[in-house]
Amino acid sequence: MRALVMTAPSEGPDRTEVREVEAPRPGPGEVTIDVTDAGINFLDVMARRGDAGYVSAWPHTPGKEVAGAVREVGEGVSGLVVGQRVAAFTPGAGGLAEVALAPAALTVPIPDAVPSATAAATPLMLTTALLLLTDAARFSPGETVLVHSASGGVGGAVARLVPALGGGRLIGTVGRADKVAAAKESGYDVVVSRDGDVAEAIRASGGSVDVVLDPQGTALLETDLAVTAPGGRIVLFGNAGGGQAAALPDLQRLRAGNIAVAGFSISSLAVTAPGRVASALRRLLDLVADGRLTVPVTEVGSLAEVPGIHQRLAEGRGAGKYVVRVAGS
Repeated sequence: MRALVMTAPSEGPDRTEVREVEAPRPGPGEVTIDVTDAGINFLDVMARRGDAGYVSAWPHTPGKEVAGAVREVGEGVSGLVVGQRVAAFTPGAGGLAEVALAPAALTVPIPDAVPSATAAATPLMLTTALLLLTDAARFSPGETVLVHSASGGVGGAVARLVPALGGGRLIGTVGRADKVAAAKESGYDVVVSRDGDVAEAIRASGGSVDVVLDPQGTALLETDLAVTAPGGRIVLFGNAGGGQAAALPDLQRLRAGNIAVAGFSISSLAVTAPGRVASALRRLLDLVADGRLTVPVTEVGSLAEVPGIHQRLAEGRGAGKYVVRVAGS
């Protein structure tokens, strides 16, 4: 089978190529999937540059979310049959390939009304956004939500989900001024470029916020603390900038502000509580099927084009959600 393979850590696409590799076979509790479409994510970039915890061995096949048809089921798998259309979260990566291996517990049937490209955008990006809002941040309708990297995949997903969850005010930050318009078009009420005084710009836009969703490690934590209202929740869910995370604020400071700081990792949750991840994925696919949620995606025509998209994401030039057509690519 053909797969996208990263041969060694790199800041650029020079060590990423499409190769012929052996197709995986499912073990107990697993399925293999003939992939029609696969999501492209910033996590792929973090793996490519060799960030700690993202690659267990080189060469590495990236890809965390797929849609396609069940190819083979492993021992002990029930509720999934060969040929069935499914979407899956692939926590061990390997999704950017013609055949992907996934835990059956993280593989969900796709409703007939949901296109494969849309389904492929759901297991990681949209499921992360839903769990960030509902599980980690305990979002309530009417609250103000601040999202850093608002023009990215998770940022766009949050903008789509908040109205579906009862509505609220959305504030986003972006790393470049030329991304402001795109973030506003996705549904943000206010968008701030991070090349100025971010905290002051957020306060000037209408005061403090109830929820902060921050994928930038601890780089923006001081800003988060400065704009979060009493009773607010800050959720740290990535380290997009790389590097070593700083220490969290001390307990006295959190008590004084009545602020909670939480961490979130969908990869860890997929191991410790896969049923929660699968339940969120099912809910999202049903919302799409019912017309209550739309998921705009930018479709890429082949695996060979994916390294270029990874580089766009690495350079901060990406916008929205990218999905690659794998079958026939």
